[in-house]
Amino acid sequence: MAPHDLRRPFKRPLISDQERRRQHSLLRQAQNRLDAQRHARFLVSTAFSLSSSQTLESHEKEELDVLEASKLKGAEARKWFAKQLMHPEWMIDIPQNLTNDWFVFARPSGKRCFVVSSNGTTISRLRNGSILHRFPSKLPNGARTKEVSSGSSNSYSILDCIFHEDQTYYVIDMVCWRGYSLYDCTSEFRFFWVNSKLVETGACDPPSYYHKYRFGLVPVYSCDQSGLCSAYSVPVSYVKDGLLFYNKHAHYQAGITPLALVWKDENCSQYVMDTDNKGQVPNQQQVVLELQEDGKLATCDDPPMEFGCLDGSFIQQSDLHSGYLLRFAIGEGGLVLVDGKLGKADLKYLGKANRARASADSFSKVMFQYSVRHSPLIIDDLLGSVSSPADQESETCDVEMDG
Repeated sequence: MAPHDLRRPFKRPLISDQERRRQHSLLRQAQNRLDAQRHARFLVSTAFSLSSSQTLESHEKEELDVLEASKLKGAEARKWFAKQLMHPEWMIDIPQNLTNDWFVFARPSGKRCFVVSSNGTTISRLRNGSILHRFPSKLPNGARTKEVSSGSSNSYSILDCIFHEDQTYYVIDMVCWRGYSLYDCTSEFRFFWVNSKLVETGACDPPSYYHKYRFGLVPVYSCDQSGLCSAYSVPVSYVKDGLLFYNKHAHYQAGITPLALVWKDENCSQYVMDTDNKGQVPNQQQVVLELQEDGKLATCDDPPMEFGCLDGSFIQQSDLHSGYLLRFAIGEGGLVLVDGKLGKADLKYLGKANRARASADSFSKVMFQYSVRHSPLIIDDLLGSVSSPADQESETCDVEMDG
């Protein structure tokens, strides 16, 4: 289908405060530049020193800096490590200036993980901090070869990857390369380095004795009409699981950020609507929320979004405690938004969430799933909000001819 066939003459109205939070995130990253080099070094140290068999600790640390986190053991350390990945919000509203300020690419399906190479070996850790693989690779200092033993033992690299069913690590971001931290670099610069540096090492070569798994690149496009159509429609070597949008000016931020967005429909993902433990789409949307000390129910966002409150007697009768993850169905009253924020939620208690769950749902995920059921943000809406290369050239000419 030609790109112009999908464009729409209207703009979908905003339903949340996602755009405001995007602007706030850009401002905050300029004001709060962390000690990126020290942060990267500790992340590498944690990746290799943290044992999957360490005993669990009885208390939890929520807000830690790198020095405090270095004292953690077992479950606490794994929980801290899991929060170091940058997680996209779900696209509720279309960002302003999507054409000029954003990249887009097809997200590979698979297991999200950090891959760290250091001291002649490579290790990958999943979102929950547990080890996926320990292996040799052609990443810098990633295998015990002559080149490594003659080079700097302090060199390390950190990649943000998705391990796909074809036994390939697809690199979606670069956090550190040969000891140089990229936390405070824009995504535009990080993507440039991913494409230029990774191929140089031979990491994209087929597997061999000193290179157990292949690393793959994902095609990244500027989010004009041509790029969006390519990311959405052009076949790739992996199974797609939606589209990822990255703001070109965004730094690598640990946790959930509105400067990275995920969007899905049935044509680019097998999993658009959430399913229950039997793999079936329930009649009513289900959400997982965390029970707070005061009985309030909150998302995993920072700060968390409150969805309601449980009665104290119900909490006691049901033997519920602060920190429990609870599952609810959204009733016929639905979700009511006021000025882009949640005003009311019709929640029906279903029970405790699966113990394997690490955290509650995010607000953007709940809203995306709600939109899918009631008023989905479709590909036509996205294409109607971006320009074609011809449009951009025409706009440039108009500006040049002014005056």
